[in-house]
Amino acid sequence: ARSRTVGELLAPTSPFDKKCGRENWTVAFAPDGSYLAWSQGHRIVKLVPWAQCLNNFLLHGTKNGANAVGTRLPRQSSEGSQKNKPCEHIIDCGDIVWSLAFGSSVPEKQSRCVNIEWHRFKFGQDQLLLATGLNNGRIKIWDVYTGKLLLNLMDHTEVVRDLTFAPDGSLILVSASRDKTLRVWDLKDDGNMMKVLRGHPNWVYGCAFSPDSSILCSVGASKAVFLWDMDKYSMLRKLEGHHNDVVACEFSPDGALLATASYDTRVYVWDPHIGVILREFGHLFPPPTPIFAGGANDRWVRSVCFSHDGLHVASLADDKMVRFWRIDEEYPVQVAPLNNGLCCTFSTDGSVLAAGQDGSLYFWATPSQVSSLQHLCRMAIRRVMPTSQVKNLPIPGKVVEFLCYQI
Repeated sequence: ARSRTVGELLAPTSPFDKKCGRENWTVAFAPDGSYLAWSQGHRIVKLVPWAQCLNNFLLHGTKNGANAVGTRLPRQSSEGSQKNKPCEHIIDCGDIVWSLAFGSSVPEKQSRCVNIEWHRFKFGQDQLLLATGLNNGRIKIWDVYTGKLLLNLMDHTEVVRDLTFAPDGSLILVSASRDKTLRVWDLKDDGNMMKVLRGHPNWVYGCAFSPDSSILCSVGASKAVFLWDMDKYSMLRKLEGHHNDVVACEFSPDGALLATASYDTRVYVWDPHIGVILREFGHLFPPPTPIFAGGANDRWVRSVCFSHDGLHVASLADDKMVRFWRIDEEYPVQVAPLNNGLCCTFSTDGSVLAAGQDGSLYFWATPSQVSSLQHLCRMAIRRVMPTSQVKNLPIPGKVVEFLCYQI
């Protein structure tokens, strides 16, 4: 089935625009769904209110110029009274933007830094930050409401390929870089770098927190998939199975599953707690043997993400297709065409998938399907306990099986 198109945000082009440098490597939604941000190419990040985007799609059809949207949006006032009113911003980051992440603060989540006497920033509950990872190894932190630069984090020596904030509101930021390291930053401690995670033998392409912020997954070149304990900053385990570079990862909303995308033309869905592959989504049939997995570069998978319902996974590959998969089915339930797609993510409420290509964004409606009672029970139990505890519950074995994700 063809996915239903919701809308487009097309980047402005000129005859002098070179293709190189316009790549849209990253797109992100704010945790509260208020903003959408993406890298428009040539150092530019576009920040727009998401509700206004949806309204424009409904009023003016699916097509929208990214600049035309701006003419209908109120510009940010410098007055404090306008602070929380969503307004559009165009941010010049000074270098090619490879990664983006939104972070919001919960005041009761204290900084891990000891002996706190004075801080330059006191991030409150109404704070919304945008982190941008740049080509020169720097990470710039922006105030979303004002568009102003707050912090400049400098420690990586290579491209900052991915960024992720802990979902618990602690403003812990993790960055993944081509310098083979992950770095952990505490923005409640004015961006102090807390830890360097080493273990990747080559470039690190991506990282993602589990929903409870206790585990970090990182993926990279040399088939690497690592899981880290974020309380002890130690490696939990290495997941083996991919046959080429792993470029993207994301946990399911209940934290029980992990999806990873690789240049070996496959997306794997893992049980990260025991390191077992539960499902394989292939983008080339028949699938290439391990020795040839790197040669099928017209099927390289670029991005993967989990939907809000935990039932669907979206993937984006070099064969000019976006695919929507159900975690319990072998073949895609919906597809959509997209040339040169590089990144994709679901909106905060899970109703829309956004995918980026050459500075522009395209949007599709998420498949609308009823979850099974088993799936709803699996997700519900994990709201109160992690998978490891589910398997130890004093209940009949058949019920435990019912609550576990099985092959």
